[in-house]
Amino acid sequence: MTTPIRLLLADDHPVVRAGLRAVLDAEPDFHVVADVATAERAVTLAATGEFDVVLMDLQFGAGMHGSQATAAITAEAGAPRVLILTTYDSDADILAAVEAGAAGYLLKDAPPEELAAAVRTAAAGRSALAPAVAHRLMDRMRTPAEALTKRELEVLQLVGEGLSNLQISKKLFLSQATVKSHLVHIYAKLGVDSRTSAVAAATARRLIRR
Repeated sequence: MTTPIRLLLADDHPVVRAGLRAVLDAEPDFHVVADVATAERAVTLAATGEFDVVLMDLQFGAGMHGSQATAAITAEAGAPRVLILTTYDSDADILAAVEAGAAGYLLKDAPPEELAAAVRTAAAGRSALAPAVAHRLMDRMRTPAEALTKRELEVLQLVGEGLSNLQISKKLFLSQATVKSHLVHIYAKLGVDSRTSAVAAATARRLIRR
């Protein structure tokens, strides 16, 4: 008999966790060992060695972000694979998760069979990207000169959240001059000349989330 793939679910919505558990437990080769409501708890449990794959949300209210938790989990030797399962498909979110070491990135509207296939792919040590996510990454690779860097996306995301250059510099541990330099490059790449226009253009192209 095949050893089941042991799963940890991390999402701050009880209904989502219950739904995922019902879908995944219906698969004969899956075993949902635990589900947690915080990213911090996911990091702690993932270190026990009792899991093969962690399904990780990105947003956990005021707590640790899913990408931060992913980086903490994957930094450990023998860590389980982390599969991001979220509603967000912006370049900023995707790049942060991939850089953090996520084995895959799936959207919550994925059909059950696609979710199950992604879990098996991640457990096998391969990348599991939703088609839309893979397409966005390919687009970035095709036009690297036009693509915003991860840091530029971080700066622009914070601009979109209403932060000033000073606030952004403190949050990202950058000088104000560096923040201004990033904005100059952002404006040039997006073909705009103001913060408002940059946010509008980036939101329309799903580079950042609003």
